[in-house]
Parts: sequence; C-alpha cells; structure tokens
Amino acid sequence: MRNKMLYALLILVLGVAAALAYPVVKIKMSASVIHPEPRFIPASSEKALYGHVHALSVVIGSRSIREYGKIREAEQYIRAFLDQQGIPFELQGYDHEGARFNNIVVTLEGVARKEETIIIGAHYDTVYGTPGADDNASAVAVLLELCRALEDYKPERTLRLIFFVLEEPPAFMTPAMGSYVYATQARDRGENVVGMISLEMVGYFNDAEGSQAFPVPGMHWLFPDRGNFVGVVGNVASRDLTLAVAESMKAGSELPIEHLVALPFVPGIGLSDHGSFWKMGFRAVMVTDTAFYRNPNYHGKNDTIGTLRFDKMSQLVRGLVHVVEYLTKVKG
Repeated sequence: MRNKMLYALLILVLGVAAALAYPVVKIKMSASVIHPEPRFIPASSEKALYGHVHALSVVIGSRSIREYGKIREAEQYIRAFLDQQGIPFELQGYDHEGARFNNIVVTLEGVARKEETIIIGAHYDTVYGTPGADDNASAVAVLLELCRALEDYKPERTLRLIFFVLEEPPAFMTPAMGSYVYATQARDRGENVVGMISLEMVGYFNDAEGSQAFPVPGMHWLFPDRGNFVGVVGNVASRDLTLAVAESMKAGSELPIEHLVALPFVPGIGLSDHGSFWKMGFRAVMVTDTAFYRNPNYHGKNDTIGTLRFDKMSQLVRGLVHVVEYLTKVKG
C-alpha cells in the first residue's frame, strides 16, 4: 500500500512539473516565425528618455493613489508632451472613491483593417513612497518616445498607445485599475483587440553572474542567470503573440531578448496591465526587465533614476517600433 501511495505521489509531482515545463520548453524550442528587416530605425533617444524619467521620478516623485495631486501632475506631464509633439489623444475618465482618474489614449487609425486593434500600454502611477524610476517611469518614458517615433506612421491595423492609471496597490487586481476599465469597456463594445503589450519595468539591467532569479526551480537551465535581457512573457493562449513580439523585437534592436509562455499560476506572470486583458479574453503579453526577479529596489525608496540603463531603453524603443511594424501589418 505504501509503495502504491509513493508511486502515485511521484506521478502527481511529475505531472505538475511537466505542466509547468511544457509551455516553457515548447516556446524555447519553437522556430522563428518571422525574418523581417526593420523599415525604419529611430535615432537614439537616451537623452529624451532620461528627461521623462527625471520629470516623473525626481521632479514629481511618488505618485500613488494616496497622492492624487501627484497622479494628476504625472498625467499633465504626459499630456503636455503629447501636445508639444502635436500628437492627438483622448482621455478615458472614470470615478473612483470620489476622484476622477484618466487613461490617456493615443490612436493611430488603421488604413486597411481599422476594426482590428493592437494596444501597447504602460501605467504611470507608483506605490506610495517610491520614486518609481523603473516602476514604472521607465515604461512611460519608452511609450512616450514610441509615440514620437510613430507620429507619422500609417498602420494597417489600428494602433492604440495607452498610458494607464492606477495599476499599483490598493487598486491592483481590482476593477479600479485603469487597464481593467479599458479592457472591460473594449470587451463590452466588441472591440477586436488582436493583441496587447504591457510595458512593465523596462530600465534595470545587471551584467553580474547570478543577478537573475526565476519563479520556477530549474528555469536557470533554460534562461540566462545574468539580468541583462528583456523578457517577453505570455500565457498559453497568447503563445503566438509572445513569440511574434520577441522575434520582431530581436530583429529591430541589439537587446538580448528572452521569451516565456507559462500557466497562470506561475508566480508573477500576470502581475501587470496585461492581466486585465487576459481576464476579458484578449491575447496579451508583458515586456519587462522581470521586476522583483532582478531589481532589488522593487517598490522601494531606492528605485531611482541612477539605477537605470538608458542605452538599453533606447534600444527597446527601436525594438518596439519594429514590433509595431510587424503586428499592425495585415498578413496575406
């Protein structure tokens, strides 16, 4: 009897391990789906990226739901930049706990299939008491420079670049999240969101051996142990999108890119705005420096501008331009 129980337990453990490993191994073994050449490459944006992060994390600083004035300052900074560049935008406003909060939505309407939408988003709030240079001024800066780079771009599918409000606690994983509000309304109005990309902490890199941690034991056999790459993370339903984003980013930049598809219960896989889109049945991925699996300053007072690599972030802008070129083009 005892041997049968041990055997059953071993089968269970192996089954769980296989379920965790299958999507990871499968996507690591997948062949490249695209071999495109970038159509245009933006100039280096290091100085501009630094300026955005400085404005958000140094001049404004902590911008949490408990600091309504600071959130409005961050919103105004984004709006002012878009106005200065002549980039039209709309506000998607909603009320929460007696205050008004706004997602900022830049739309480039598709010229062939405008009813199909690609979304790239980043949240502009922080947890209370942190400058939020990596989390998430880095991503907001990249998205602002992506807006600038794509100002005159004519996509075949509609492209929306969205600055989300209220991603951090206590709004996190509640209907108060800006991304949850957008994704819910998109589902209800029947918007055909072909794919969504969440930019979440994209500025911290570390070349030291052992600087990269992972959510599941054994992943260090498949991925680098140096935190010097950008990760593209998706769920199983978003597998094809994950691979397309990773491969097109590789083609458009010099950054090391790693990609992961995993089941929802793998720790950290859904912890950003893409999770709101998963809940509504949309395909979505996260582009990230892997947050607390690499950055020791996560959600702390030391998440400062001096810890970021703006050369890497500039390369990410280039890579994302190529991602947009690929995803907004109608195939066939």
